[in-house]
Amino acid sequence: MASHGKPPFRADHVGSLLRPKNLLEAREKMKKGELPADALKAMEDEAIRAVAKLQEEVGLQSVTDGDFRRDHWWVDFIERIEGVAIEGGLPIKFHNAAGEVEYAPPKAVVKSKLGRPRGITTASFAFLKSATSRTAKICIPSPTIVHFRGGRGAIDKGAYPELDAFFADLARVYNDEFQDLKRLGCTYLQIDDTNLAFLCDPVLRENTLKIGEDPDKLPGIYAGLINQAIAGLKPEMTVCMHLCRGNYQSSWVAEGGYEPVAEVLFNAFDVDGFFLEYDSPRAGDFAPLRFVPKGKKIVLGLVTTKTPQLENPDDLKRRIDEASKYVPVENLCLSPQCGFASEMYGNKITLDDEKAKLGLVVKVAEDVWGAA
Repeated sequence: MASHGKPPFRADHVGSLLRPKNLLEAREKMKKGELPADALKAMEDEAIRAVAKLQEEVGLQSVTDGDFRRDHWWVDFIERIEGVAIEGGLPIKFHNAAGEVEYAPPKAVVKSKLGRPRGITTASFAFLKSATSRTAKICIPSPTIVHFRGGRGAIDKGAYPELDAFFADLARVYNDEFQDLKRLGCTYLQIDDTNLAFLCDPVLRENTLKIGEDPDKLPGIYAGLINQAIAGLKPEMTVCMHLCRGNYQSSWVAEGGYEPVAEVLFNAFDVDGFFLEYDSPRAGDFAPLRFVPKGKKIVLGLVTTKTPQLENPDDLKRRIDEASKYVPVENLCLSPQCGFASEMYGNKITLDDEKAKLGLVVKVAEDVWGAA
């Protein structure tokens, strides 16, 4: 299949995929001490080879490991940073079409100086790269997660009397990981960030104020953090950011268009492209895309991973045409709005639904651009 070259690809995806039932059962057994860790890893290896083949067969150019080695889209990575602990829950509610869902997501707490004594995703990436002939994409939770949910109050003042030193150490930890991935041949990095989209929701902006942070200043601070984290990766690596408003078993957290963060987001972050959630009215309209500078790519997340209903291809093409009024169509791509399984058990859809959604993305991309 022809491709338009460098990522992001015309037909792309956010990364996480539904775990096979036997892998879910094996992970639970391992946690109970009923299965050795090396036996689980062997099962993960087999499942990742299979899911890489699935992605290739539906026509995708980018292939991920589906997050099959993770319980959760960010916790597994962040908890392996030295000096960070994971604590319980934030006072927010998730929502879905039926109402509210009680779920208190975890937060990161900094207990001591940050460090990275060993690679975090390096071995996982090396295996993925060996399992596909397509472009292996690694998806990493944003460093902003270590700060956003707790703010200054969740960062030990003995370790970090000044936040500048905290942000510098955090950026260094990430950059060390990214440089090692680059040395392993990684050419496509995706940074997953809910926090900038959360800052578009009035309720969550108010929560930010309550923990002593300024929601108007955070996008600029976070731009500096991420730019330091990705320094020195180009031109060998394409770096994209994915923004979403929460994705837990078909439920979401935040609502509101990108307007409050758009100008800083699209101009201050030194990334190549943005995966933007646009599958429902709660993501707002395309007007904030007027701030996208020439050359940056926008991957339109028009296909929902939250429900099984398949979108109408003509509706997707119409929305791509609407977005092209702000960003030239040659700088647009198409994807699902988020992953299919941001945590272990995933959204309330089936494997057949997942394949159909990914296949739809590929087909529409071929119709619009002539290549996926």
